[in-house]
Amino acid sequence: MELFGTDGVRGKAGKKVSAMNAMKLAMATGIYFKKSSRRRKILVGKDTRRSGYMIENAIVSGLTAVGFDVIQIGPMPTPAIAFLTASMRCDAGIMISASHNPYYDNGIKFFDWSGNKLNKDREEEIEAIYNNNELIEASQVVDKEIGKSKRIDDVIGRYIVHIKNSFPRDSTLWGKRIVIDCANGAGYIVGPTILEELGAEVIVIGNNPDGFNINEGCGAMHPENLAKVVLDKRADLGIALDGDADRLVLVDEKGEVIDGDKLMGVLAVHLDNNGLLKGGGMVATVMSNQGLDEYLTSHKLKLLRSAVGDKHVVSMMQDKGMNFGGEQSGHVIFSDYAKTGDGISSALQALVYLVESGKKASEVFNPYASYPQLLVNLVIAEKPPLEEIKGLDELKEKIDGLGMRHLFRYSGTENKIRLLLEGKDEARLEKTMEECKTFFKSVLA
Repeated sequence: MELFGTDGVRGKAGKKVSAMNAMKLAMATGIYFKKSSRRRKILVGKDTRRSGYMIENAIVSGLTAVGFDVIQIGPMPTPAIAFLTASMRCDAGIMISASHNPYYDNGIKFFDWSGNKLNKDREEEIEAIYNNNELIEASQVVDKEIGKSKRIDDVIGRYIVHIKNSFPRDSTLWGKRIVIDCANGAGYIVGPTILEELGAEVIVIGNNPDGFNINEGCGAMHPENLAKVVLDKRADLGIALDGDADRLVLVDEKGEVIDGDKLMGVLAVHLDNNGLLKGGGMVATVMSNQGLDEYLTSHKLKLLRSAVGDKHVVSMMQDKGMNFGGEQSGHVIFSDYAKTGDGISSALQALVYLVESGKKASEVFNPYASYPQLLVNLVIAEKPPLEEIKGLDELKEKIDGLGMRHLFRYSGTENKIRLLLEGKDEARLEKTMEECKTFFKSVLA
């Protein structure tokens, strides 16, 4: 059983992410972190899915069975778990969430003592322990070595203060009307509270989680609903979070969704103009538009590209000495303030720029023209290694010859292949995408 995907473990709750699997995975995680443990303490948080109760209890059982104490803090954003793991001097942090997926999925994300997500090598070590039943059996403790758990409900204040400190003390959101869609997820208390305390007039939607409505027709996956409210309330900006609040989508005062690449480009230049950008540029993924590359180049900044997934962005940022990066889809990382994508923190940085500019969002967040881009998700029956698919190299050569950029990759959590094409000629782009769809349907059906 292959556990880890693009971002931790994710799958259908009660199946891949079952109570039994979660408990065993927690035991494997405890065994792994025990060798470097300083306090035998692990933090556990979750989003608002009903299945979170089941998985949380299973994880607590698994961790205490191998000798760890557990601190449970309930529904909190993923970036809050990263921050609090380090702040509370824990050996590791665990977040129970399937991010932007529907309620019937759930997942488990892991952070080390410093609040960083685990890299592939560390995930592989945990998975090897998970598959070693003899080691798991032998690692269970007895008597006074068995761990304990306790629930702490007031740590939300620590995170709120931390995020507010990223907003300049001499600035204010007074006079700004902001709509925030919390996706009925983990940010439904934190997000509105921070905006109100900074002076904004806040209109909140998607803040009534019932365990099943997370991401359902709301939040970053459905910004069209936010756009309607922004127009109806004549707001200055709309903010959409996803289920675990690590993703951000913005809507301008005209009800238009702000392109993620353009948002990152503007913020990178803003940081550089204020002497706050490190490493002479930023990191994005292979999904980002060529227009972002050209925009940054025009400002004498460089764009480095990582694999898809915010942990890969963060890893490259650390390797290259950069403090800013993100994904087109909405994971934006300001490493001076957060160890991972943080929708609320990133929204505040966008608001800082908006306030300082004195202009409307539609003006400041649309600095260049993007290249036409097509993204198609195909349902497939199997996932053979792409390099082994006959005829694929010839297809790529043909696309290269047409002057287009291409990216073909499998989904980390679903039986799908994602096809991305980018080029200047939209008609030719659409024709070539049809050829790609036909090809992959014939070899992967």
